[in-house]
Order: sequence, then structure tokens, then C-alpha cells
Amino acid sequence: MIVVADNLQITNPIIARAVDVLDPAPIQELTQKCIDAGADAIDINSGPLRRAPEETMAFLVETVQSVTDAIILLDTTNPIALEAGLQVCQNKTIINGFSLEPAKLERILPLAKRFDVDIIGYLLYPDSQVPGDAMARITVAIELFSEFQKADMPPERLIIDPVIAPVIWGNGHRQDIEILGLLRDLPDVLGFPVRTIAGISNLTTGQGEKGKKLLLERTYLPMLAASGLTFALINVFHSASVQVAHACKAMLSNSIFTWEAVP
Repeated sequence: MIVVADNLQITNPIIARAVDVLDPAPIQELTQKCIDAGADAIDINSGPLRRAPEETMAFLVETVQSVTDAIILLDTTNPIALEAGLQVCQNKTIINGFSLEPAKLERILPLAKRFDVDIIGYLLYPDSQVPGDAMARITVAIELFSEFQKADMPPERLIIDPVIAPVIWGNGHRQDIEILGLLRDLPDVLGFPVRTIAGISNLTTGQGEKGKKLLLERTYLPMLAASGLTFALINVFHSASVQVAHACKAMLSNSIFTWEAVP
């Protein structure tokens, strides 16, 4: 399971200020802290970037890759910004992401083909609503893969996000248990070894005691790992959760087990 840091967000006031004045130092510092905390990849969550999207995304990508050669996820709904980021990114790159929403099929999915990079597909309806159960998610997955094939993309470029439900939703915890089965079933349903990603923070969105939220996060991570999750998008400053993720990786590795692999 690959640990993706979700800490580099434009909603962070420190990052927002750094972007406003194009100051790389705070972004470089945060990126290095994420790597030191155990991140294998960095998600650059830039938001929609309505002002100077090309310059801003290029600045963000160049700043992050000046510190690390880790995988970079470009997380924006703005196709202009996304294209600018793809043009300058020298690290392994993943587009985060697209869905059945028409605008994303028309303007974001083709960029994955053009730049020959991986792309995350969200199991969401065209109106961005979350399917209510496992069967609905499977139906969306089949339709999403069909659109992916129409774009003439090879299956190995697709990464599916089943969209974890907040447990405080009326049936949220039941949806999240069903997602475990979905992860196991997707390769048979779609006919290839599907890679998957999940945003762990979605699980505990909303009100709740922080300690209990972190406990639930650490509990759900091994369940996801055992079900075949490829990427865990997580706050890497939740150190105990990151330790669990890396311990899961050691347990599930095809290599000979060594204690050195356990953090």
C-alpha cells in the first residue's frame, strides 16, 4: 500500500500565502516534512485555481519536485492548470482525477491520454453524487471503465477511487464495509488487476472526538489493505496511522519478511 500525503492543500493559510507571492520555501518545507513522515507520494491539492492557473500550478509542481522525486498527484478540477502541471512535472505523475461528470470526461480524461499518465476515476454519478451501496458502485465502475476505454486508454493507467463515505452518514459505516468487498471484486468485474485509492480522511469527516477518529482511521486501514487497496491518501502527520499503513505493506509484501520493514 502506497502512502500518499494529503497535507499539501491550498486551503492551508501558510500554503495559500506562499502561492500568492510565489515563495517556494514553505511548500518545500512542508513537502520535506511529508517525506520524512513516511509519504511515498505527494498530492498537490491546488483547488480550482481560478486566478493565474497555469503559473500557479507550474510553480507548485516545480517547487515540490525540487525537494523529492516521489510520485506527484495533480489534484485540481481546472483542466488549464492541470495541463500546465503536466507539462513541467518530471516525477511520475497521476491525475486526480475524473468521474462521469461530462466536463471531466471531455476536458480532464483526454489529458491522461495526451501525457500518457495514470488517472484516478471516482465512482460518482454524473451529478457528483455518491452511489448508495456496493451494487450501485459496481454499476458506476463499469460505466466509468467504458468511458475510459472510449478515450483509448490502456487499463493499467486507471486507478479507481470507490469514494469512502463518512461514518456519520446514516448508512456510512455500512457503505464503507461494502467497499471492502468492492475492492476485492473489481478485478473480476472489470477483467484486469485494478489499482485503487481511498481518501482516508473522508471516513471521519464531520463532528467527532479526535482520538476516536484516529482510532477508526487506524482500524479501517488494515481492512482496506487486506482487501487490496493500492494507495492510501492520508494525513501523514497522523504518525500512528502511517505506521499502520507501512506495517500493512510489510505484511502483504511478496518479499521475504524482515523486521526492518516494519516501522
